Amino acid sequence: MKKINKKLIALAAITGLMFSSFTYVQAQTEETELKRVEFGLRYMPTFIKLDLRDSKGNDIPGSVSFQQGFGVMLGVNINTHIGVQAEINYAQISQKYKDVDVNRKVKIRYVNVPLLLSLNTSKSKQFNLNVVAGPELGFNTGADLSSNGTGGSDTLNAVLVLKKGNIGLAYGAGLEFALNPTHTVRFDLGYRGFYSFVDVTTKTNSVDSYNAVVKIPRARNGAYVGLTVQF
Repeated sequence: MKKINKKLIALAAITGLMFSSFTYVQAQTEETELKRVEFGLRYMPTFIKLDLRDSKGNDIPGSVSFQQGFGVMLGVNINTHIGVQAEINYAQISQKYKDVDVNRKVKIRYVNVPLLLSLNTSKSKQFNLNVVAGPELGFNTGADLSSNGTGGSDTLNAVLVLKKGNIGLAYGAGLEFALNPTHTVRFDLGYRGFYSFVDVTTKTNSVDSYNAVVKIPRARNGAYVGLTVQF
């Protein structure tokens, strides 16, 4: 009986050791199969409005409009559930309005650079849900104000006066679909929001001009769709 007990104990120990080794190999295999680096291209439409002002000093409330945007991302996957990613996104904001007898169009261009922490259900699976959040820097790369029509009675000139830099919080969520058996090529889509810590509008110091933009909302909402490759 003692010999049988010893054999059973030895068999249980060997079985436990084999199971532990198998689990370890599986974990190691999953870790080594995970592609650490990720690169992607995205189309990023944004929905935003501008509050404007005419030459008579009247405020013109803006309406939410569809704006174009494009971006690239470079990510590093720490493991299947946690990663970090940096992006460079180009966005253009434009809006038309009527200033008495003059038709005007405001166009503002931004380059936004978010640095995001990414939490994932699993980067190694065919489908992956993720949430992201982190700081974002914004750079005003140019602003134009074009006009057509007659405005001979105007005594003030419309100008665009905006701060060059911006900082805020970017956040969002997305869904990824693997397009190949190794799950290294993915189609992704999702939501992206932003809240600015800075009011980018300011006043002009000139006595014969006024700022055509009264307010750019601190919050903006958008979406993205694109392709990513892991390697």
